[in-house]
Amino acid sequence: MPKTNVKNQGFQDRNVRFRKKLEMINPDASFIDVGSFEHWVCIPENRTDKNVRQFGAVTSNLYEIRDWLLSYKICSVAMESTGIYWIALYEILEAAGLEVCLVNARDLKSVKGRPKTDKLDCQWGQRLYSYGLLKASFRPPKEICEIRSLWRMRGQLVQEASRTIQRMQKALHEMNVLLPKVVSDITGKTGMLIIKSILSGERDPVKLAQLKDRRVRANEEEIAEALRGDYRTDQVYLLSKAVEHYEFMQKQLTDFDSEVKRNLDKLDKRTEIKEATRNANAKEHRKYKKRYANAPSFDSRSMVHEVIGIDPACIPGLSSTLILGILLETGLDLSKWASKKHFSSWMGLCPNPNISAGKDLGTRTKKCANRAARHFRIGAMSLTKSHCYLGDFYRRMRAHHGGAHAITATAHKLAAIFYTLVKNGESYKEIDPIEYKKAIKELRIEQLKKRATKLGFELKPLPSKVEKMLATLENQAEVAEV
Repeated sequence: MPKTNVKNQGFQDRNVRFRKKLEMINPDASFIDVGSFEHWVCIPENRTDKNVRQFGAVTSNLYEIRDWLLSYKICSVAMESTGIYWIALYEILEAAGLEVCLVNARDLKSVKGRPKTDKLDCQWGQRLYSYGLLKASFRPPKEICEIRSLWRMRGQLVQEASRTIQRMQKALHEMNVLLPKVVSDITGKTGMLIIKSILSGERDPVKLAQLKDRRVRANEEEIAEALRGDYRTDQVYLLSKAVEHYEFMQKQLTDFDSEVKRNLDKLDKRTEIKEATRNANAKEHRKYKKRYANAPSFDSRSMVHEVIGIDPACIPGLSSTLILGILLETGLDLSKWASKKHFSSWMGLCPNPNISAGKDLGTRTKKCANRAARHFRIGAMSLTKSHCYLGDFYRRMRAHHGGAHAITATAHKLAAIFYTLVKNGESYKEIDPIEYKKAIKELRIEQLKKRATKLGFELKPLPSKVEKMLATLENQAEVAEV
């Protein structure tokens, strides 16, 4: 009987185990490498001899891609793209009933296997997708995407309007007209009246100062002194163009608000609020609009309340405008994420452990340009001086780890609260700040006891003031008896 090498036999068994092929999950999968001028499409090899084709990027070519995929009974399509070149193709394929999966180029790049050419890329991507090794990026429903595009463009208009205000301030400072020093907002009532009077030809600082509103803190003498400047023709012209551009931006914002409101009215409502509540919200929104000029012109609180079924103002730090921006990035159905931890991880708000060779290399959050996360961070920054328990949590994190870490940690908590409330349709229940501080104190005491025990010490509490007074009286009584 021949001898058997037990060691080599075990090695052969392992080879048999590792030589098993990956199970094909999706045999009807295809892959498209999207570009700005051409698209490379790959379908399974068993469908046709020429399973890789090159198409152009015009609309007629996109319909050719759709017809070619349907002719070979393709059910699922994955595509890799950068920029916005994938959107038109995505919409056409999705309308045709195909399951479309947009793959993050960073995820595909990390799975090496072929030289870098467009033809080989689409073949390699088709194989990975058929084995289920590629995951789809999140994309909200079509009706949400339409409103999201309008809302993102509105945000860009707000940024452009702020840059226009800076140009106005620069023109005033170059003429040494120090209006921004005596008026907090040059686009307010007093500021615009004075600027338009300057543009109409008025140069007398006393007459310009008389246009001040009664709410302005500076008196007329201070304003008149600030308006004595060198009114140069070129800078006055630049100021006039900046004012025209600013007013145009404001009109554009109003038009975008009307369009966003019209599209929001088409969404399904989870609840209907009472008319009295709607009127109270509208009245509060008008006050909010006077304070924050860039706020939407419609009552976003009532609209968000009807769409998600809960009052958005109940969540600390998150205004109705922030929640509207978050919903347009995540959609109304949060069941796409299995848990609040998955939701936070998608936005890059959770720790990202990095351990190698037993060494902790840090737990910094992953790089993620997520707009929803930015809204949660803005909400977290508004809690710096809040008296709620989230404000206490932020200040505690800032004391231990710094401001940046505190903002991320508080945004993570806000995201978890938002996910739970919107998904389950529950109302927010505020935690008593006193009870929260008491729980944190008890937790710190337990931690101190464990550390003392570990070091071989016993931790005992100091006597209270009452006990100290009683001990002092007893000592005095003993001394008196002696």
